[in-house]
Amino acid sequence: MTRLFDKANYQALLKRLAVKEISYVTVRSDEVFRFEAEFYIAQTQMLGERVKGADVFDLIQYGTSEELNDEQLGFPVLRLNEFNSYFSGIPSRCCNRLTVEDFECLRLQAGDVLVCRTNGNPNLVGRAAVVVENTQYAYASYLFKIRTRKEIILPEVLVLFMRGKYGREQIHKYSMKSNQTNFSPAKFREIEIPRLDLKLQNVLRCMMRKAYQQLQQSQSLYSVAGDILFSELGLLNWQPPTHTATQKNLSEFHASGRLDAEYYQPKYDELRAIVEKNAKTICLVSAIQEFNARGLQPIYDPDGPLDVINSKHILDDGLDYDNFEKTSINKWDEQQKAQVFRNDILIYTTGANIGRTAIYLRDKPALASNHVNILRVKAKEKIYVAFVLNSMIGRLQTEKLSAGSAQQELYPKDVAQFYVPFISEEKQAEISKKILESFALRAQSQKLLELAKRAVEVAIESGEDAALGLLK
Repeated sequence: MTRLFDKANYQALLKRLAVKEISYVTVRSDEVFRFEAEFYIAQTQMLGERVKGADVFDLIQYGTSEELNDEQLGFPVLRLNEFNSYFSGIPSRCCNRLTVEDFECLRLQAGDVLVCRTNGNPNLVGRAAVVVENTQYAYASYLFKIRTRKEIILPEVLVLFMRGKYGREQIHKYSMKSNQTNFSPAKFREIEIPRLDLKLQNVLRCMMRKAYQQLQQSQSLYSVAGDILFSELGLLNWQPPTHTATQKNLSEFHASGRLDAEYYQPKYDELRAIVEKNAKTICLVSAIQEFNARGLQPIYDPDGPLDVINSKHILDDGLDYDNFEKTSINKWDEQQKAQVFRNDILIYTTGANIGRTAIYLRDKPALASNHVNILRVKAKEKIYVAFVLNSMIGRLQTEKLSAGSAQQELYPKDVAQFYVPFISEEKQAEISKKILESFALRAQSQKLLELAKRAVEVAIESGEDAALGLLK
């Protein structure tokens, strides 16, 4: 018995069980004073000089908890889902309950860092983004804003650290977990942050700014593609009419099977009339589809090699390739209906961003979740078809054809009823080329950000010289 429970064996047993023994005196004397076991078994492996989060900022502030609206009334308010990679994005909702004084207090300025403080998904808690330019935006209450002491850490470097391995370890350790995971400003004050040489930090800042420029160029090319499409279809300056009253014959109700007023709004008829006038041809999706079905509920395995694409991975202008979920390789044969191949068109079918559409442009096999519709078409320019479905043309058809009360749903039978206007083959090819160039710039931007993030990790592990060597 003595041999089994000597100190070495005991420590080895604790290590295998991922258990630590902490004395009450240690817990009681720590200023953090945490009782939950997760806090003490969380892995943190930072090396080198460190400072507390409390030492790195001049300002830390919650966002607004006032109600937001979709009618563009009041001041724009940024939310987590509008982060654009490592950068703040463009808000889609507003708040008309903020005074001018409130807004000025919350207005995002160049150099601010936004951090997600609470979410049901622990992987999103602590996610950070930097504001590159002065804005006219406020931000929501489940985010908080940090203005760093730049003599200690530049805002871009703080974002890279919090997005990287060692930042995630700190966030995981200090977060409070219940139904929602919470990483409050009080917890940010407690985390440990590396103190890096400003020479390295300035190199990293330059990389971040270059990545931001590439991202802006990517979005610009995507917009140019939209201008080409709308110009060809006579929609460049068209806005959907705001009046909603219309008169329909009873036969039209019988033909459509729809009794809801939304389905018959004049904007849908007006859009169709303009498109029919200017398109070379118009095809229903049902006429060009080879496969049209939703994916399947995945069984996740974080260590698995097979990618799983969720609706959250379908962005406004592409796919979030770098954050796909994972599952085991045997699911490929088990879930054939959910298989995704190059040039498959993926559609967001349930919830807030219903109708978002993106084309899959990898040769690597993947599976789609049950809230993603897989559309395989026999058109020559598949990128063009995906782009049209993701444009205003597709989004208005989504509004018309989707169903549901508490949560909107778009089913394969609805997707089959979508129409796709085709313009000249030359213009289709030009649009596809712009989209590919846009995607390539986004990929370059992401690659640069990943390199910068890795440099911060190397600086922690092996010192600043090693990090600079990596960047060279």
